[in-house]
Amino acid sequence: MSARIPDRMFRGLALLMFAALMLPVPAAAAQKPPANFIVHSAPKQVADIPFADEQGRARSLAEFRGKTVLLNIWATWCGPCRREMPALDRLQARLGGERFQVVALSIDRGGPGAIEKFYAETSVRNLALFVDTSGRAGSSLGLVGLPGTLLIDPEGREVGRLIGPAEWDSPEMVAFLETQISPGQTGREN
Repeated sequence: MSARIPDRMFRGLALLMFAALMLPVPAAAAQKPPANFIVHSAPKQVADIPFADEQGRARSLAEFRGKTVLLNIWATWCGPCRREMPALDRLQARLGGERFQVVALSIDRGGPGAIEKFYAETSVRNLALFVDTSGRAGSSLGLVGLPGTLLIDPEGREVGRLIGPAEWDSPEMVAFLETQISPGQTGREN
């Protein structure tokens, strides 16, 4: 004896399944974070740390409000940092623009000169030069090692972080970061 589903019930179930497939999936849920990338359950406040640009002008994270920011704390003497900088440079070239920016913040005490030399040696062309003038960026941000990277939303809140090096321009990472940039905010304007 076979159990038969009445036609009306079958059509109802089929309609429910179709409707479920048509519901929008939030972008963040559509793309899982890459390995070692910790996404917070709720955005967290970020200390507005002071730093300087290559001309020595005072800068702060507040200047980047309205953009999704990938804040990378690094140093020229840090081996893993040195290896990941070209990938960060390529990521900035690919996604950087009005709505997204990689902010590579060096904690080098040698100042802009040490960073300029490193950028020249490694052909980094797309990253702006920023230096932690306070010497407290890492501790203010609660970092326990280098490199340390925070993903900051357009409201200036931390949505996730990764401690250690990463392949920032890998297809998996780029796809994840694109989901974190608000709708209509992907990369450079065409």
